[in-house]
Amino acid sequence: MSRIKDYATLFGIAGAIVALDQWTKYLVQTKLALGEYWSPFPWLTPFARIIHSNNTGAAFGLFPAGSSIFTIIAIIVSVGIIIYYPRVPRSQRALRLALALQLAGALGNLVSRLINGTVTDFISIGRFAIFNVADSSISIGTAILIAVMWLEERHPSEEKQDLADSASHLTQEQDTDME
Repeated sequence: MSRIKDYATLFGIAGAIVALDQWTKYLVQTKLALGEYWSPFPWLTPFARIIHSNNTGAAFGLFPAGSSIFTIIAIIVSVGIIIYYPRVPRSQRALRLALALQLAGALGNLVSRLINGTVTDFISIGRFAIFNVADSSISIGTAILIAVMWLEERHPSEEKQDLADSASHLTQEQDTDME
């Protein structure tokens, strides 16, 4: 039963984001011609706009000739997350959220590649690469994962600290016994 609950959470979060990603890509594909852009205010256009762009590469247009490779990578990453997710303790909510976001991003762009052969990117901010909801999901998930790892390294869990204290205490006792 707990595994079902784990997967319901994972697929609930990922499914909602994939649905949002696919819906926004559909809107861009049906409302804007390839290369056409839209902005609600003319003064905002240089800073932020929606532009219809196709991407055959990775997130943010990196490695444009790698569509097949990124399809395979997305499948491998997705399967890995699905297998690993139930092993993450429920108390590690941030890590679970990071994995769900990364799964959502991988699946969102995978669906686009399988259906269209390319990924529709449309969010354009300043001179930054054009991206989409799935790319954002991957980036936010990765940022959370890095933050969790950094915090864990800086603040070891109580269990790890207890083990370290015990080991230190044993070492001190051994040193005392040897004298």
